[in-house]
Amino acid sequence: MIIVFESILPIFLLVLLGVWLKRTTLVDQNLWLGLEQFGYYILFPALLFSTLAQADFSGMKADATAIATIGSVSLMSIFVLALWPLFRSRQVSGASFTSVFQTATRWNGFMALAIAQKLYGPIGLTLTALVMTLVIIPINLYNVGVLVWFGGGNRDFRRFFAKIVTNPLIVASVLGILFNLAAIKVYGPVMTTIDMLASASLSLGLVMVGAGLRVSDALKPTGSALLAVFLKLIVMPVFMVGASFLLGIRGDALCVIALGAAVPTAMNGYLLAKQMGGDAELYAAVATVQTVVSFFTIPLVLSVTAYVAAG
Repeated sequence: MIIVFESILPIFLLVLLGVWLKRTTLVDQNLWLGLEQFGYYILFPALLFSTLAQADFSGMKADATAIATIGSVSLMSIFVLALWPLFRSRQVSGASFTSVFQTATRWNGFMALAIAQKLYGPIGLTLTALVMTLVIIPINLYNVGVLVWFGGGNRDFRRFFAKIVTNPLIVASVLGILFNLAAIKVYGPVMTTIDMLASASLSLGLVMVGAGLRVSDALKPTGSALLAVFLKLIVMPVFMVGASFLLGIRGDALCVIALGAAVPTAMNGYLLAKQMGGDAELYAAVATVQTVVSFFTIPLVLSVTAYVAAG
């Protein structure tokens, strides 16, 4: 557990660097939005395409991984939805419930990819990218559906569908897999350029995670916020690891899947909450608390999973 803790420490130091930089005058505050857009539309898609287009999927049990990950996300979504009567009985608004749902089911791809690369090398990076590709569409479908139903946001489903099919992360992932399966070789200098962009994505992405955190919102977390932390950092890994284990996934592959479940929520859900009638302030608070707590829970989850994976 100490080895895992020390391995992920650099990841969290980069997040803390982002927290510090956002709150100083060292960097022009107008820079952050541009960096966020650059990462979302260029750097992160480059990483996903580069990883998936050049990956060796042999021996990864892609079919079992697909069933385990998509099934776990679906079961987790149903489980959180089943808690709505409890929230309603405690006078929690529909908007606040959407933020609990989002933060319990979304996961931070930047952190998962960075930690997977650090702990498990290229195979960890490849499997994490594959898992991201498998779950990105169902996660977005479930979350937008809940926001539409409970948040009173824009119910234009055509616009929603257009956002899904033009999402740069989805497009890059699908293209990467298609190039891989069709054995299409990208022109060498072009692929090198994409690889160089990809190499810059993880460090910048982690700094951006820190810049997006709202520390002041998390000093006095509500009961809803604490429940969302427990659901994402403890319950989600149990669902994901249990399903994967039952489907015969073992070794480092099981640990990488556990990692994807154990990282905190993604910050892009905050923008979605603002746009679609969710409780954006609660989302920011939960994301901040989850990021802090995950520094301790990720080593715990990975250590327990390693024990299970070893049989």
